[in-house]
Amino acid sequence: MSAPAHGSKSVDGLDGLLRVGVLFGGRSAEHEISILSARNVIAALDRTRFVPVPIGIDRDGTWRIESEKRLEGLLADPRHVHLDTSAPVVTLEPHPRGGKLVAREPAHASLFGSIDVVFPVLHGPGGEDGTVQGLLDLADLPYVGAGLLGSAIGMDKDVTKRLLRDAGIPVARFVVLRKFDFERDPGTAAEKAASLGFPCFTKPANLGSSVGVRRVASRAELHEALAYAFDFDTKVIVEEAVVGREIECSVLGNDEPIASGVGEIVVEHPAGFYSYDAKYVDEAGARLVIPAELSALVLANVRDTAVRVFQVLECAGLARVDFFLRKDGTLLVNEINTLPGFTRISMYPKLWEVAGIERTELVSRLVDLAIERHRAKTNLVHAR
Repeated sequence: MSAPAHGSKSVDGLDGLLRVGVLFGGRSAEHEISILSARNVIAALDRTRFVPVPIGIDRDGTWRIESEKRLEGLLADPRHVHLDTSAPVVTLEPHPRGGKLVAREPAHASLFGSIDVVFPVLHGPGGEDGTVQGLLDLADLPYVGAGLLGSAIGMDKDVTKRLLRDAGIPVARFVVLRKFDFERDPGTAAEKAASLGFPCFTKPANLGSSVGVRRVASRAELHEALAYAFDFDTKVIVEEAVVGREIECSVLGNDEPIASGVGEIVVEHPAGFYSYDAKYVDEAGARLVIPAELSALVLANVRDTAVRVFQVLECAGLARVDFFLRKDGTLLVNEINTLPGFTRISMYPKLWEVAGIERTELVSRLVDLAIERHRAKTNLVHAR
């Protein structure tokens, strides 16, 4: 993994500093978590190299230049987090020196300039699923994280599991249901889901942060759980309940990715699984054990598999790979997160901190990787 020297200018920026557009919020059900993650990314930016440009995306899709000072003052509880709806509205336009932020209101026309690289701190549909990545490709802007394809794959739990299964990487048993089929014939859909046995889990196929997830203990609970999941997505995945430890590993890099150490999630929430409340609301909902207490053999297997998952799923920059470890030593991949959280409790940065890479260095590496990847694409032949 190559990177410019500390303090160097990677692309044309303002006074030798790179303007980093940090995108957050969005139209996803993970809107609030994205804001909290962005606050920490902005705080970690090395001000000797970067100038942060906080860009909040409203739930209606409007882009606004947010106040860094206001973000710093937000509470850590996602229930009390929101964007400033009075902040200046901007649009992103292609520009020879990076994407240009154009104010929609004449009074703000002179406030904004170009941005050199984008850090999309977006979780869920409309940001983590390839949509924003495609926009930034069209604008010819470097951006942190996987490209359009890897982002779209990683967001869709169904496609992710099928690709991993075809690559010989073990995953839990699962079935997929469509909203159209469920509404037309809920009994048949429920029968298909029940084939996995109970308990099982119902999940929207294209969401994270455990939004829309239910643990289903019996057939009597299945219809309501499916209906709830279909509130968030037109495709739902039903998974067998795996009895085992919840293990996570971070990956960093482009062509030569590296894996961090390994952490464990110990759930203590009454829900009995790593729910949204256990993650972000209940401070006693879960414990992070870093490093996880595992044998050297298991640790090596987790780290090697995490890198392999990263490559099979066409990822770049960063990802967090989540596993189940059964008592018999069987390792199952649960899912991948191509834009993992950067909140105060998020596993991705914590694992790298234990490995000796503090948040400022980590964010710097991620920006450098974005520029490295963009340069490699720019050097391709686009005409004959």
